[in-house]
Amino acid sequence: MRVWVLPSLLSADFLHLSKDIKTMEQAGADAFHLDVMDGQFVPNISYGLPVIRAVRSATDLPLDVHLMTENPEQFIDEYARIGVDMLSFHIEATHHAHSLVKSIQDKGMRAGVALNPQTPVSSVEHLVGDVDFILIMSVNPGFGGQSFISHCLDKVHKLTQIKNEYNLTFDIEVDGGINDDTAKQCLAAGANLLVSGSHLFNTDNAENAITMMRDVNES
Repeated sequence: MRVWVLPSLLSADFLHLSKDIKTMEQAGADAFHLDVMDGQFVPNISYGLPVIRAVRSATDLPLDVHLMTENPEQFIDEYARIGVDMLSFHIEATHHAHSLVKSIQDKGMRAGVALNPQTPVSSVEHLVGDVDFILIMSVNPGFGGQSFISHCLDKVHKLTQIKNEYNLTFDIEVDGGINDDTAKQCLAAGANLLVSGSHLFNTDNAENAITMMRDVNES
């Protein structure tokens, strides 16, 4: 199984963002995860298009943008122009999920749909044959540094069953409270994209942390 570790830049030092990006590149990161918050869908505001554009200029690694916003359709063209590789939105944020998935893909990006801790897998089952990945939030979205909500593993198991039953290829991404221990649980349940913020940016050895998270299913 292809396992990616994606440092979440929400936990980076914004005064030294370029330095933190290079540190994570050298440590073996597979991509960077960026949470866009509008203060409406979630009770926080993070960063917008200028910061994402700056990050794009600082790295050649894929950029995974997670829209925690109302009206996720609003800036699709701009994300594509910047060079975002993966773009996900919350199922609750749009009445036109299927057309939004297709719009994201038509602009050359991989399309994902995100599930809050209280949102059931059944709400996106109609999309499993169309999306490129499904993002399981294992914390309540809006703030970094939260503890992993273990019942979210049930969703990973359910999605893995659906993948196997219908021979589908979408990736399963998990974001929130991911460390060595929770990474092992997520990989065992069938996830293959692991987003980690404070665990990676607060460690003294990011390379070892990334290696441990990626290879924990082989131990």
